[in-house]
Amino acid sequence: MLKKLIITAVCVSFINIAFAQQIPSIQLTDLIGKKLNTQVFNDSTQQQPIVLAFWATWCLPCINELSTIQDDYESLQQKNAFQFFAIATDDSRTIKKVAPLVNGKGWSFSILLDVNQDFKRALNIANIPTILVLKKGKIVYKHNGFAKGDEQKLYEILATNN
Repeated sequence: MLKKLIITAVCVSFINIAFAQQIPSIQLTDLIGKKLNTQVFNDSTQQQPIVLAFWATWCLPCINELSTIQDDYESLQQKNAFQFFAIATDDSRTIKKVAPLVNGKGWSFSILLDVNQDFKRALNIANIPTILVLKKGKIVYKHNGFAKGDEQKLYEILATNN
């Protein structure tokens, strides 16, 4: 029993360390070419949560997830102020499809381009879609994959003030 308790404590410690990691410094661009260094996401004085949604144009679950969030985006912003960045991980062959898809879907959140997938790799994200929520510069929530209803947990996390 004691052995199980120790193993559980070690596992929880590793999980907390993983979630406490700093966001790496990577240069991304938005759809109009403006650069953003991801180091800004480490600001511990930032009061608003930051959501990072990793996706690609060829990923149907990604598109479904972002479209579902867009459906609720305006009301979510009114209830809980937060920043939302959809980070496209398309490569140089498919990156030109990002802007037309975003415009066609009417997504109103910020889009960033991670063409070489440096940011995705630096955060050890293996699969998309993946959502991260940052609060005060720390990762407090991570979710991989999407099925209808998964967005509710994200909304709960955004509603908490921790």
